[in-house]
Formats: sequence, C-alpha cells, structure tokens
Amino acid sequence: MPDALVFHFDVDGENFTSAGQASTAVKRNLRQLGLPSEIIRRVSIAMYEGEINMVIHANGGAADVIVHEDCIEIILADHGPGIKDVSLAMQEGYSTAPDNIRSLGFGAGMGLPNMKRYTDSMKIDTELGVGTTITMKVNLT
Repeated sequence: MPDALVFHFDVDGENFTSAGQASTAVKRNLRQLGLPSEIIRRVSIAMYEGEINMVIHANGGAADVIVHEDCIEIILADHGPGIKDVSLAMQEGYSTAPDNIRSLGFGAGMGLPNMKRYTDSMKIDTELGVGTTITMKVNLT
C-alpha cells in the first residue's frame, strides 16, 4: 500500500438510528482490505465509541480513518462543548450524559477508556466552547 487510504464519514448528531454506521462501514472496508480480524476489531470498537460520543455530546462531527502502511489512524473531530476535565473523563464509569441518553442504554462512561484500551496511542485536543479532536492509532506491525 504505497499511498494512504482515507475513509471519511460525517457523523449525524443526536441521531441514534444512524449511530454506528461509520464504524460498521470501516469494519467492512478493512475486511475487504484483508486486514487481520484482531486489528479490525480494535479499530471498530474505538471508532464506535468515538462515534457514539460525538452523537451524545457534540451534535455530531467528522470521522476520518486513514490506513497507512504501518498503522490505522482514526481522527474524530467535533465542534461540541469540549471536555472540561480530560483526566476525569478518562475514568471508567464517569459520564456527563443526560438521563434521557442513559435510559437508551448509552452514556455508561466507557467511551474514552475503551478508545484508549483498544488503540496503541490516543491524543485528545479539546477546547471548551470550541470542540474536541481525538487522534488514535492502531499499529499494523
């Protein structure tokens, strides 16, 4: 693979019906590329968690999955409220999701911890009132 392959998705905010479509498409695309199932699983989980977070907290955003020769890079960008306390948000079980979202089975506070758990690196750039960009990598080697 000499050039990087880019998959771009717009994530519709507050639309739980379409939530997960981007991660499903990524899974399908990575299978077609013949990547190992464990890599596909890790990317799909991280992607899904990020996608759901954008729907719940940020009124959507954009997701780019870039397949490089040595890694898969996932870039999730939104124009939501930003993350007030990243270290607190990284704690398992911590959630700012409202009760109506929790009643749907979302917002359990595992999104960011799972994103970190299933990737080899994760960087969070956030600014209150501006938005958040999360960049994750899953190594292929």
